[in-house]
Amino acid sequence: MTFSTNVLSRVVSVSVVTGAISFGAIFGAIAQAETLNGAGATFPAPLYERYAREVKKKYPDLTVNYQAVGSGAGVNQVIAGTVQFGASDSAMTDAEMGKVKNGVILVPTAGGAVAVVHNLPIDNLKLSRKTLPAIFSGQITKWDDPQIKADNPGVNLPSQPIKAVVRADSSGTSFIFTNHLTSISPYFKGRVGTSKSPSWTIPNVIKAKGNPGVASSVTRTPGAIGYVEYEFALKNKLKVAQIQNKQGQFVAPSLQTANQALSTVSFPANFRVFVDDPTQGYPIVGLTWLLIYKSYPNAAQGTAVKNFVNWVLTDGQQINDDLNYTRIPDPVAQKVIQTVNSAIK
Repeated sequence: MTFSTNVLSRVVSVSVVTGAISFGAIFGAIAQAETLNGAGATFPAPLYERYAREVKKKYPDLTVNYQAVGSGAGVNQVIAGTVQFGASDSAMTDAEMGKVKNGVILVPTAGGAVAVVHNLPIDNLKLSRKTLPAIFSGQITKWDDPQIKADNPGVNLPSQPIKAVVRADSSGTSFIFTNHLTSISPYFKGRVGTSKSPSWTIPNVIKAKGNPGVASSVTRTPGAIGYVEYEFALKNKLKVAQIQNKQGQFVAPSLQTANQALSTVSFPANFRVFVDDPTQGYPIVGLTWLLIYKSYPNAAQGTAVKNFVNWVLTDGQQINDDLNYTRIPDPVAQKVIQTVNSAIK
């Protein structure tokens, strides 16, 4: 199956979520009150917060608590069995999935762009496929480097050090970002590579927790550059760079350009997708997943999870539109629902 641009719509809410989100009461079919606890990615936290409010209006019998603690922590808690569901912007690997005692299903909920943000007195900064990975592998350390000048002819670039801001926590946003840079730069691949927790080789790197932390650090640090989920760039009024795509075009992140990039993505049977270097649109994009078990300790809890997933992939997708997250195409969503409904007994 492929994304089509008329069914994708992507992110952007204005709430920064760092603690527990009460989704509140979800499923009319539940005979008694149930509580589901989840944890994971900060990337979809604004979307999940909105899911919480809208779902609670319709289904008052179940409370879902979500902690935005980062994708790596979400995966680890699913493996440990300490939550009823996790969330990650990096699809679990075969090795990680094999550690989940009760089995795991990857449920795609949305997609979107990772913006490269900066704190420079410059509008419309452009970064090429050669320059961007060179900055984040420590090859380029000053803003007036000849390579950056070549990307931005006629622009008065400051002669000051580049201050790179990266995630301190294990992060799906880091995975999406490094996955793209690894795909376009052999040097970056050999020095840093694709990871939720990269070993950065950048001099004097600044580390911050979550998308909110990176956005805040870039805001208060002159000469900074970092990467955040697109909504956090908008919320914090950060300047975003135009990134060169595979066709050689310099493209800014937006709902439209994320849709273009994701329009040719195909989903396999396990719904696990790694988007590294799309052929069109904005090139640094990815998906986000709920991580649910194939079996739960009691029927009521399993029913709660099934109904939650069914709602997210039907009515909930309308909220994706409202918040500028890409939708999951309906044919894919229906296959996910069928998989979840048949797997959880």
